[in-house]
Amino acid sequence: MTGIIKSVCGDEINLSNVGIFYNKDNQKAKYVSSNIEKILKENKIDCTILTTEEYSEVYTFAIVLGGDGTILKTARFYAPFGVPILGINLGRLGFLSQAKSSQVNEAIEYILSGSFLIEDRIMLSAMDGKLNALNDIVIKGDGFSRTSRLYVHINDNIVCDYLADGIIISTPTGSTAYTLSAGGPILAPILDAVVIVPICPHTMNARPIVIPSDEIIKVTSSQNKPLLKISADGQETRCIGINESIEIKKCNYCAKLVLLNLEKNSFYSVLKEKLHWGLSWKG
Repeated sequence: MTGIIKSVCGDEINLSNVGIFYNKDNQKAKYVSSNIEKILKENKIDCTILTTEEYSEVYTFAIVLGGDGTILKTARFYAPFGVPILGINLGRLGFLSQAKSSQVNEAIEYILSGSFLIEDRIMLSAMDGKLNALNDIVIKGDGFSRTSRLYVHINDNIVCDYLADGIIISTPTGSTAYTLSAGGPILAPILDAVVIVPICPHTMNARPIVIPSDEIIKVTSSQNKPLLKISADGQETRCIGINESIEIKKCNYCAKLVLLNLEKNSFYSVLKEKLHWGLSWKG
């Protein structure tokens, strides 16, 4: 079986050249990758096992083994090419994955039978596209200084003046990550919105803001800090001078995450299972 697989809702996956990417630091990942390769080749599907250091534009579908960090890294590479990504969780929480290693056979069957959908997840872009993120863009002062004064402009209008340890600009996908730990709201991943969350603000009236994703955010700082650090998904970091401003906006492409109709795979089921969200305490 090769070529295009169409789902019941009309989404398509091109199986002509499948990349199976694994985190080389995960001891279990290579074994599970071999199992996936065996299943795909039994179905006459061309596939290649690679590490997450070997991304290439030639692959039409990516199966990713590891934790959320591995999936984020893969999504940032393949989003500009419109390549769908299926995550297999070998990490801890696995918010972005769709199956455990024990569900590999079932996951492949769902793909081959068209029982899937592809969800477009908005991404953020900063520094003229030099940094792109599926989860969040984080801005902090350089070094171990206690706080930074950060000015947030939205569409050239000054909105907030934060004295804080930093600021998070998050997508709905990232709302269950660092943003949640910093007191931000959880957003359903299909929302077309962005969250701005201060990190440990030194005032009680600094609260997270949810804005439409097409707004242009600009962050500047006061003159008493020599550098700002900006990171994408906690994995790529840049330093900028104090006289520079940081513009963050929605990417002109989305990450394409494959969702399977497996039990407990809905967003709200994942919240309940992995964060124990909405469960009353039982003494």
